Amino acid sequence: MQSLVVKRSIVAAGHKTSVSLEDAFWDGLKEIARGRSITLSELVSSIDSERRHGNLSSSIRLFVLDFYRNKLADLQAGGDGPGGDLAIRAAAVMPPGHAIYLPTPKTGVISKKAAGK
Repeated sequence: MQSLVVKRSIVAAGHKTSVSLEDAFWDGLKEIARGRSITLSELVSSIDSERRHGNLSSSIRLFVLDFYRNKLADLQAGGDGPGGDLAIRAAAVMPPGHAIYLPTPKTGVISKKAAGK
């Protein structure tokens, strides 16, 4: 069985390094960089300089997870957060059919099935 983790080379802060990431985290990282109008190398350099964990790959995973958690919290709070227009979506890094819970807008309408009718 083939591993879902792929080793990738990148230049961070002027130094070539490699990270082992699943496609979903790599794609999410690229989307975040695009949304911030910076290069992938700039984003990884920033993560590397601010990491509190010994492993860059783990720090990247935690960064991407935190980013999308904050986006979800913004959605649940009724806003779109900084940057607007939801250019960065969790769907961009999740496989089709993945169980992501996004609550529906509260319209005050209860379906007949939910009302027991």
